[in-house]
Amino acid sequence: MPELPEVETVRRTLLPHLVGQMITGVEVLRSTQLKNVSPEVLKEKLTGKEIRDVGRRGKYLLIYLSQGEVLVVHLRMTGRLLFYAEGHEVTPHTRLLIELIPPAELHLHDVRSFAMVFLLPKAEECSLPGIAALGPEPLSADFTPAGLAAALARHRSPIKNILLGQRVVAGLGNIYVDEALFRAGINPLRSANSLTAAEVGRLFQAIRTVLADALGSGGTSIRDYVNGHGVPGAFQQKLAVYGRKGHPCRRCGTTLVGERIGGRSTVYCPLCQPNSAKSVK
Repeated sequence: MPELPEVETVRRTLLPHLVGQMITGVEVLRSTQLKNVSPEVLKEKLTGKEIRDVGRRGKYLLIYLSQGEVLVVHLRMTGRLLFYAEGHEVTPHTRLLIELIPPAELHLHDVRSFAMVFLLPKAEECSLPGIAALGPEPLSADFTPAGLAAALARHRSPIKNILLGQRVVAGLGNIYVDEALFRAGINPLRSANSLTAAEVGRLFQAIRTVLADALGSGGTSIRDYVNGHGVPGAFQQKLAVYGRKGHPCRRCGTTLVGERIGGRSTVYCPLCQPNSAKSVK
């Protein structure tokens, strides 16, 4: 699933092409991916509107329209939002086509059809359940070491699960939680409330630096992710632990181990991220 760096990269690549564009038509090719609006109403509401901005909250893309509405897209597993300056043929996996100033088009392409599309008044975007529950943006001033420490102190579950939950910090998924915990030297099985102040400080910095590094590489492309131009990211070449079970640690050479924590595959270095008596399963 695209995580914060991937969704933010999509936003950044789409922004200069979409702002100021007029929507001239809408074609819904898989209506089940519209979650709170019918194809007929979506077409009526979008046609003739100007795109004013493209934002992001957590893993959600927010396309702001004239007259105060916002098109919300969650790409989930295999969704791609692609801009074509000269238009593009409809493929078997095109789920939504938004016609812009001719011949430009915006396509939602989704092999597994898990992506979700919502249309809301801008004043209600924060009431969408998936957005309302989100914690602070990790690259914003709202995310602080003190806030992170206070949030973690309330949880006895494994730190891996808490970071994936989106309530403590928004936008992290399996890739960047594993990578941040490795950089911070914290075992993913550790109880969240067992972290010391020094460990929370390291984790705070690790979350920020790994996300910034991934953004600098255009995100991580392992299977489906590409940016708004259809270009894959390159951060997969720099992954320290994610997807590397059984390989030597890039830092110390110890064989990386893998476990399932909360139903999610997890990889870590047993030497760089030592276990402790306060770990939980």
